[in-house]
Amino acid sequence: MTTIARPPTRWPRPFRYVYAANLADSIGYQVGYLALPVLAVSVLGATPGQVGLLAVLSTVAFLLIGLPAGVWVDRWPRRTVLIVADLVRAALYVSVPLAWWADGLTIGQLYAVVLLAGVATVFGDVAAQSFLPELVGRDRLVAANSLLMTSNATVQIGGRGLGGLLVQGLGAPVALALNAVTHLLSAFALTRVPPATGGAARAATRPGGFGRQLAEGVRHVLGNPLLRPLAGSLAGINLTVNLMTTMLPVVFLRELRLGAGVLGLFLAAGGAGALLGAVTARPLAARIGHGRMLWLPGAVVAPAGALVALVDRGGWLWLAGAGWLALAWRTGIGNVIGVSLRQQVTPDALLGRMNATFRFLLTGAIAVGAGLAGLLGQYAGPRTSLWIGAAGVALTWLPVFRSPLRTLADPAGPPAGGR
Repeated sequence: MTTIARPPTRWPRPFRYVYAANLADSIGYQVGYLALPVLAVSVLGATPGQVGLLAVLSTVAFLLIGLPAGVWVDRWPRRTVLIVADLVRAALYVSVPLAWWADGLTIGQLYAVVLLAGVATVFGDVAAQSFLPELVGRDRLVAANSLLMTSNATVQIGGRGLGGLLVQGLGAPVALALNAVTHLLSAFALTRVPPATGGAARAATRPGGFGRQLAEGVRHVLGNPLLRPLAGSLAGINLTVNLMTTMLPVVFLRELRLGAGVLGLFLAAGGAGALLGAVTARPLAARIGHGRMLWLPGAVVAPAGALVALVDRGGWLWLAGAGWLALAWRTGIGNVIGVSLRQQVTPDALLGRMNATFRFLLTGAIAVGAGLAGLLGQYAGPRTSLWIGAAGVALTWLPVFRSPLRTLADPAGPPAGGR
């Protein structure tokens, strides 16, 4: 039986509460990740275009308010932002089963729920990544991120499999009720973290108006020779992988008629890959360098996307699962090394805006990918979206390979050589 990694006793108590909150949120996210599209397809009869729009609306908030959210997070207490974000998402997700039980659920309500939950997620994600350095210190960021990503990947394995079984056995609305409960548990855990006044202090010592502060964060990311190629590579990964993930429920449920349970187990293979990546990221980076770990895995698994596009019944399903696992292994490594690099090279006062800029670019790319997937699925067929995503993801390691990141030895140190 797979167990969830727990922080050792040497971790500060506030970090342990944040860890518990992250664990609860992660469980809810993985169940909802499957329940929402299955609910749209199986209960509301959504078309491929509507499934694509649902995925777009779940992430478009990062494009709409992602950048200004970073300025606000740098001004406000990050603990408070995290708690409010959890409470808002809990209220939104519980409205779905309530409407279903009242026989009043519509695709329009799903659109509204995912859009507003996405707004809350913008603030929650930016605050969470900005909060970590002050909880554990910069010298322990790689270890802390590895722990968080390992736990998230472990939950992904069980959460998507459990989500598939819940959806198939109890119905998607019940699964979304569980999602609401996990956000409430997360909010409760965060109330145990001592309050701080860091947001007010940061705002008081920072010159310039709102627009100037926003632009400062964007310039920090796009003008930094290490952060710019990292952002380009990760945005490319998110766009191309989402071309595949958005249409997978349509392919599994309508074309292959394999059911939500099989879809959940297939997606859980991605959790196994992400877990493997999170566990192996630190030792591999220590051996061959952090920079190489940001591009070499992508080059190695470049053909894996084609296996996903070939998904079918029988042996092809297993091959596609192996391809999905390989892509997720690459992502798990990138999450640990990439997030730690971002936090290492960014001053405390810019953390919120740096993370907001990355979330704007990376999650914005997910929204674009979902929109393209919906259009391709509607007018060219779901398989076309899978194949274009597979071709694109095979190239996403090149921006890092052609940058100073190529041979970076350590997040806190300079490149060892190369281009």
